[in-house]
Amino acid sequence: QVQLVESGGGLVQPGGSLRLSCAASGSIFISIFAMGWYRQAPGKQRELVATITTGGSTNYLDSVKGRFTISRDNAANTVLLQMNDLKPEDTAVYYCNAARNNYNLWGQGTQVTVSS
Repeated sequence: QVQLVESGGGLVQPGGSLRLSCAASGSIFISIFAMGWYRQAPGKQRELVATITTGGSTNYLDSVKGRFTISRDNAANTVLLQMNDLKPEDTAVYYCNAARNNYNLWGQGTQVTVSS
């Protein structure tokens, strides 16, 4: 079964850090996919947080620039999202995505809550 599995979410105080991991399993090799992290807060639409191309180019949501870093380890079939200086407005369910042409694969999501 092809799937993406996120982990690393949790409760953190403002200013803290978390590292999210997205592990691909089954007959999928992320090296040929553009990978991304999205998030969805309660009552809001899902938004793109960060992407990384097969060549390693990255793009970020303006509000997370300088705080979040996306990276990929093709050998480990894993994508990471390092999140620093977290703010309450970063609270959301974070989803991993793999995209290639018209094919999209989503993970089940991991909850990130930033609160004191």
